[in-house]
Amino acid sequence: MIFITAKFRVRPEHADRWPEITADFTEATRREPGCLWFDWSRSVTDPTEYVLVEAFRDDEAGAAHVQSAHFRAAQQTLPPHLIETPRIVNATIPQDDWSLLGEMAVPEQG
Repeated sequence: MIFITAKFRVRPEHADRWPEITADFTEATRREPGCLWFDWSRSVTDPTEYVLVEAFRDDEAGAAHVQSAHFRAAQQTLPPHLIETPRIVNATIPQDDWSLLGEMAVPEQG
């Protein structure tokens, strides 16, 4: 899978509305057949920073994402709300879901 983490620094006046601002883009991306997940989180130390964790099935799915109409629209509509260009880590890894964090295993309940 292609695993991507990106940090978005949002202008303070738009930070509280970022989930609303990105809603159409987020929902359209989640509906893509090759999207495994597309999840936003807000930093607990910087209220202007959002982290996007996303994954796509393979290179073909990743290419389809960046060629989609909703991605092209986001390239136009999202940057005016940002303080700086987002930072990204992008890697292809040989798995298709989250692995368990064995070092913090939780005993089965029930």
